[in-house]
Amino acid sequence: MTDSEATVDPSEIGEADAPPVEQKPYKILFEANKCFGAGKCAEVSDNWEMDVTSGMAQPGTYFFDEDDLDHNVDAANACPAKKDDGCIHVVDRRTDEEIAPDPHGDGTISVDW
Repeated sequence: MTDSEATVDPSEIGEADAPPVEQKPYKILFEANKCFGAGKCAEVSDNWEMDVTSGMAQPGTYFFDEDDLDHNVDAANACPAKKDDGCIHVVDRRTDEEIAPDPHGDGTISVDW
């Protein structure tokens, strides 16, 4: 298999530079290439803001704890990209399960790469 044929495991994205799981058990996987700038995430979460230059959303942080879970889940669920399946994914790093938006209903990570 060549490098171009290899698939990327979304649960491994960002882990090399991540804080310890015990401190920040949740992470965001953001499909920025799917974002079309609706701004729904920024309306419901302090972690998200709209970049005036690009017209797209940006998270303030990719790793967080329980204190920031609810509003990041709200951002993921509010995202209308990908026919309402969203381009913001909240993943539990302890289990590698997608908490939100979880369009498959089984915790599998629903990135579209």
